[in-house]
Amino acid sequence: MAVAGLTPPEWSVQLIDETLGIPDYDEFERPDLVGMTAFTSQANRAYELAAYFRSRGIPVVMGGIHATMCVDEASSRVDSVVTREAEGVWEQVLTDVLAGRLQRRYDGGLAEIDEIRPARHDLLPPDYAFGAIQTTRGCQLNCNFCSVPIFNGSKYRQRPAADIVKEFRSIPENRVLIVDDNFVGTGAAQIRRAKELFRALADANTGKRWIGQVTVNFGDDEELMTLAKRSGCIGCFVGFESPTSEGLAEINKKFNVLKDRDLRASVRRIQAHGIMVVGSFMIGLDVDTPGIGDRIAAAADWYGVDNMNVLFYTPLPGTRLWDQMKGQHRIAMDSFPSDWQYYTLTYPVARHQTMSLSEIIAEMITCNGTYYSLRNIFWRMITGLIQGRSPFYGVIANFSSRRNSIAFARRYAKFEELEGWRFSRSGGTSGPRDNRGLLSDLAR
Repeated sequence: MAVAGLTPPEWSVQLIDETLGIPDYDEFERPDLVGMTAFTSQANRAYELAAYFRSRGIPVVMGGIHATMCVDEASSRVDSVVTREAEGVWEQVLTDVLAGRLQRRYDGGLAEIDEIRPARHDLLPPDYAFGAIQTTRGCQLNCNFCSVPIFNGSKYRQRPAADIVKEFRSIPENRVLIVDDNFVGTGAAQIRRAKELFRALADANTGKRWIGQVTVNFGDDEELMTLAKRSGCIGCFVGFESPTSEGLAEINKKFNVLKDRDLRASVRRIQAHGIMVVGSFMIGLDVDTPGIGDRIAAAADWYGVDNMNVLFYTPLPGTRLWDQMKGQHRIAMDSFPSDWQYYTLTYPVARHQTMSLSEIIAEMITCNGTYYSLRNIFWRMITGLIQGRSPFYGVIANFSSRRNSIAFARRYAKFEELEGWRFSRSGGTSGPRDNRGLLSDLAR
């Protein structure tokens, strides 16, 4: 949508999102150019589509985070790659296409804030539960597993509030996901900017409800939370990552516990404003030991988050974690590009230093089984009601997460059967184990 917003009006643009379904491309009018982007886990499908269009003589340009981090791989499968942000080069790409001199690579660098145009929300079908908008780029935290500072830089760039309000109004959906990686920011100037934006959104009275990704310091400022609620905030996603100080040190996110922060109190303050909190954690850090699944579930329960998202510690290309694990020969799923399909953060892809594949998977199943037991879901709903939060989103989120965790537990059995041999050098403390009993417990 963002690149469509950069495209001059003389170009006719059609946007296709295959997560909604795969169309019959043979029925489409022949395009002059195909532009595509993909997350790492979607790279294989992007390359399949590129081959399809290129076989018909249609040039293909690929951009986005995976193409930037794996530029040689992408370049061998498409006609041109745009690295990093497209604002500074997209006009030149289109000019070169028309002139028949498309270059193999364009380096977009980081866009100036006045170059960022509103996304083309009008091009999307009316099939989304949430619309989406980006209001900032960049993140200063520099966590070792994250590719945002490499792709968008560590400088926090903020779009003007008036531009954001205008784009907000253009979004057809009544619920909006603010996709910024660190929406509120961490510094005083960034907090002031967030307050300015919240005031502008509240004054605009768009009638929309939104959720966004924030750091836990969101709960430090009463005025900030009050304004966020007035502007339509119904929920926030907070990356707690690890329940231990050793884990936070490993991933370089000590920010969470600066000044001996009481994370439970931070969550409670946010919820007191009627804002739901989704807590994110990771399993598979080097410091993790058997029992980490139970410890994460206990931490999420103690913090009092409304929903929990647990992912496997995943070395994504371009990150410091990737460089570290590659240097240690620990990346088990390394047959590329086919193995990119597993880089969804929902499968283990690297060998743990002390735990086997079966043990890591068992920790994930145990964590989800404990947190998403029917009893615990029930008590979270009651607690939310008592504290004045609407149960609607919480019920949907909890039962959706429970259903997904049960489905993934079944997929893990197949994954172990097909790919377990690739993790054999992990040095795990035990051999393969039967996790069917855990699956049975999870389904209760």
